[in-house]
Amino acid sequence: MNIFAFSLAKNYPAIAITLIGAIAISGCSGQNRSVQEVSQNSSPQPKSQNDLSFNNITLEQADEQGRPLWSVKGKQATYSREQKVAQVQNPSGELFQDGKVVYKVSAQQGEVRQDGKSLFLKGQIVATDPINGVVLRGNEVEWRPQEDLLLVRDRITGKYRQVQAVAQEARVSSRTAKIELLGKVIAQATDPALQMRTEHLTWYVKQQKLIGNRAIEIDRYQGKTISDRATANGAEVNLNTKIATLQPQAQLISSQPPLQVNSNSLSWNLNAETVITNQPIKVVHRQQQVTLNAKQGRMDLNKEIVYLTGNVNAVGQRGQKLNAQKLTWFVPTQLVEATGNVVYNQIDPPASFTGQKAVGKLQEQNVVVSGGTVVTKIVP
Repeated sequence: MNIFAFSLAKNYPAIAITLIGAIAISGCSGQNRSVQEVSQNSSPQPKSQNDLSFNNITLEQADEQGRPLWSVKGKQATYSREQKVAQVQNPSGELFQDGKVVYKVSAQQGEVRQDGKSLFLKGQIVATDPINGVVLRGNEVEWRPQEDLLLVRDRITGKYRQVQAVAQEARVSSRTAKIELLGKVIAQATDPALQMRTEHLTWYVKQQKLIGNRAIEIDRYQGKTISDRATANGAEVNLNTKIATLQPQAQLISSQPPLQVNSNSLSWNLNAETVITNQPIKVVHRQQQVTLNAKQGRMDLNKEIVYLTGNVNAVGQRGQKLNAQKLTWFVPTQLVEATGNVVYNQIDPPASFTGQKAVGKLQEQNVVVSGGTVVTKIVP
């Protein structure tokens, strides 16, 4: 069985066309026996006078320095001399960048243009990065080696180690090991177990980072149950450190304890189950209807403790208020410990207390203020 290879490199277009032309002419004239046998065995009847068809063909492309850009084999190929395009059936081969293999690809159909700038593959695409192990699937691939850009479109799936993602389009850079996912992106990780949903997500493969710069939702799972849900207008998830940075306009809703946390920036340690911010924070207990505001704060979701500092303001369901510089809130028992310029007010019965320390349960209006000179005011 004979295998034909012709190059579409910028340096060799004339050679490629001459070789194809020679095969076509010899197949018709019968003057050259060896070439005619090749034509009969390898070339079915052309579709038109401007088309040439071959079996078992290899298409190769090189850059101006002679370094390979791609090498694709196909069971059948048709070359249009008019359009200067080769159509390949069941192509498979390798894509190169800087002379090295960056992706191995296979598909149902392929299209190679003689300008050497791009390679198209269609139908059940599988592209595998032999260096990093990334596997991309879709129904259309375009390789632009001069731009170091691999475009994957139509029902995209990507997989690397613990991450799986789906999107409408993927833009891949081999030099930076960066994959941009666009359109209805859903990315899932197993450690920690989470799902990300957004319209644009950049996946830095080597650094194990997923970065979104648009509205994004992140679900954290305990088994098959969603334990926490975060939203923001941007996020960075570092799968090595297990930390998700949410900003701006970040919100975290926890199922246990039943809290809602809002801030312009939240650092969420997914394994340690802690949330930290050095920006203004608002915490709401959805069941007890207690609201706390402060300049900054930290939460331990596992121990169910909230630590707030800086102009802390806590408001209970019946309008009772507690102000302090620092406050620790033990969520299961609703116990609060506050220090620094403490002011406690309640409406029914009306009362006001000031001091340096307060301990008690805000919801039960059972707060003891102490320290320094305690001032008690009974409002008639």
